[in-house]
Amino acid sequence: MVTRNADNPAAPPEPPARRPGRPSGSVNGLEQRNRLLDTALQLFSRQGIVETPLSAIAHEAGVTPAMLHYYFKTRDQLLDVLIEERIQPRRAAISKIFDANAGDPVTIITRLVEGVMKAATEDPWFPAFWMREVFSDNGVLRQRIQQRYGSLHQQSVLDCIARWQAEGRLNRDFEPSLLFMTIFGLTILPLIATKTWQNDPLRSKLGPADIARHAIAILSGGVSPKP
Repeated sequence: MVTRNADNPAAPPEPPARRPGRPSGSVNGLEQRNRLLDTALQLFSRQGIVETPLSAIAHEAGVTPAMLHYYFKTRDQLLDVLIEERIQPRRAAISKIFDANAGDPVTIITRLVEGVMKAATEDPWFPAFWMREVFSDNGVLRQRIQQRYGSLHQQSVLDCIARWQAEGRLNRDFEPSLLFMTIFGLTILPLIATKTWQNDPLRSKLGPADIARHAIAILSGGVSPKP
């Protein structure tokens, strides 16, 4: 409802008073929410989940704590949303790779390397965030994912690899439980290191495609020369 200015009826109507609830602003709700998620991911990747209170996320995003609290009541709620909307889709994409190429281990490993490299180059937060929160001993993200989804997804992948080994389609010395750690070691670590290679005459021109090609060659063919 609008109200007229009693002292000057010809004046434009006064805007209605804002009701309690969603903070006002020029950015719509979905954009604001996504921006807060992006800011949280950047801070989590730099300093870790445990060391990042909601107030720090609000400050970095340039909003009030009240506005952040409107979208995410607690850090745990924020983390659950990040897992559901930003992390879980990547895990689902891995399952699709296995489903689409069930009979070809080399193709699957190639697609996995390409997928990890794509995620790492499209989302700058991904490498440090994943290394800090999934591969570390006390990674909060890994613990939270296990609480929400268990280990069925991981176990199905390991069972698939073990089956290929039993069928003679994959090296029996290959350790299934180390597959993803090996892929990350061959892709994410070199990608992070490229920041220090600018003045290195041997590696300054290497980019994501070169790193992916090298990782695929190591994983699919090893270091023994081809016959």
